[in-house]
Amino acid sequence: MQHRRLGRSDLSIAPLAFGGNVFGWSVDEKRSFELLDQFVDAGLNLIDTADVYSAWAPGNRGGESETIIGKWLKQSGKRDRVVIATKVAKWVEHRGLSPMNIQQAVEGSLKRLQTDHIDLYQAHEDDASVPLHETLGAFGRLIEQGKVRAIGASNYNADRFAEALEVSARHNLPRYESLQPEYNLVARGGYEQALEPLVLKEQVGVINYYALASGFLSGKYRSEADLGKSAARAGAVQKFLNPRGFGVLAALDDVAKAHRATPSQVALAWLIARPGITAPIASATNADQLNELLGAVRVQLSADEVAQLDLASA
Repeated sequence: MQHRRLGRSDLSIAPLAFGGNVFGWSVDEKRSFELLDQFVDAGLNLIDTADVYSAWAPGNRGGESETIIGKWLKQSGKRDRVVIATKVAKWVEHRGLSPMNIQQAVEGSLKRLQTDHIDLYQAHEDDASVPLHETLGAFGRLIEQGKVRAIGASNYNADRFAEALEVSARHNLPRYESLQPEYNLVARGGYEQALEPLVLKEQVGVINYYALASGFLSGKYRSEADLGKSAARAGAVQKFLNPRGFGVLAALDDVAKAHRATPSQVALAWLIARPGITAPIASATNADQLNELLGAVRVQLSADEVAQLDLASA
């Protein structure tokens, strides 16, 4: 499987990432181990998590996903086969991007992950209360200490991300080598209008989340009646139940039929083929779901098929 360089870093990434938000929430420890083994044994390597995952689940406090991944790393012996990405800034225990908070948060993440370094450490969200040079300086010290290999950012708007890159260059500080925005076939404008030109110009890697639009692009939700299949996702999916959304599903169905694939696989293949995208992030809660997602890396879309999907989702 051909890997891709993440930005200008030395990280080599397979073209599909596993979203660790499900670990300790909708997937227990035993199944998490099985899914992680399945993912890595298939030749993929980027596992994305955050210190806040999954604080929202009843009975959780945060750190559960990192803890499960850490136990798996220790048990499996596969640390050298994976790229571990985690994040700081959103967890109430370590909110924000002050230097002190970053230093304290990384120690907790390293302990939970049972590793001596994090491959990609990301600012989970912008923190305008802290000067960018202070945040980037704190990340730089972690790189100097060998605790972090590269840094990235999630949920930054184009102006702030551009400013962060400029500050890095001006102060000779490490730069964000990756961006993690929301991006998929039915949520295109926010990324393509301002962020995409910037990351292409600056050679920044992109590992986008909500790659399947909370499951809408799987084709599972095609009417109001279908929303009952998942109470947790109903609110997020309902906004796509409109003529444009149905047009996207029709195009996905058409292309999927030609490839003997599924709508999910085609939706991910469209992202994988998009210039600037390093690896879309997708999650699975069982082996069959994950096997379907893994099949996306084998779907090679023609230029006409990409144009068909572009038009349907424009």
